[in-house]
Amino acid sequence: MRLALDIQHKAGPFNLDVKLECAGPVTAIFGPSGAGKTTLLNILAGLVRPTRGRISVDDRVWLDTARGVCLAPHERAIGYVFQEGRLFPHLSVRHNLTYGEAFAKDRAPVATFDEVVSLLGLAPLLTRRTRNLSGGEQQRVAIGRALLARPRLMLMDEPLASLDAARRAEILPYLDRLRARFAIPTLYVSHSAEEVERLADEVATMEAGAITGLRRLTR
Repeated sequence: MRLALDIQHKAGPFNLDVKLECAGPVTAIFGPSGAGKTTLLNILAGLVRPTRGRISVDDRVWLDTARGVCLAPHERAIGYVFQEGRLFPHLSVRHNLTYGEAFAKDRAPVATFDEVVSLLGLAPLLTRRTRNLSGGEQQRVAIGRALLARPRLMLMDEPLASLDAARRAEILPYLDRLRARFAIPTLYVSHSAEEVERLADEVATMEAGAITGLRRLTR
């Protein structure tokens, strides 16, 4: 997948001005807090409409403000994993996992339910309410829900940032498996050099609302 961005966005005193072409499959957006990383992901997801710009994925245009094109979030086929799980606390793990499938029936599945449960070690949790899970368990469920939404692109916004060191160490092997097993194009936002070096194929450095560098990692 080829993702091309040319985005300008002004929100109060903050200016975002990003030009980027991603080859992936995992592109890390690396930079300090306040650099605009989450804003960029929200624009990609269709949750924020930028002041002006263009986004294309392969031969499909998601956004072109000059032509009045702006696909709705559900039309972009994105799986989004936030810093916190943002799960439904009144539903079981099973029902959280299958929630996104109802909105993606016209797309080919990335993986079966059983594959995702096995990959993320969720079988013992399926009947539990998500409010009773640890932070690491909640993030595994959130990743599984994103996979089962049949995404063409995964957005991961510092998915380990809210976890302590022990929970981060618990989740990293699952992210390794995800990358190796499915090779879904992914934008992975982080300010952790360790995560970036371990998970990414290329790194775009971001500071003060702009991409300041792009480098390919050797593996």
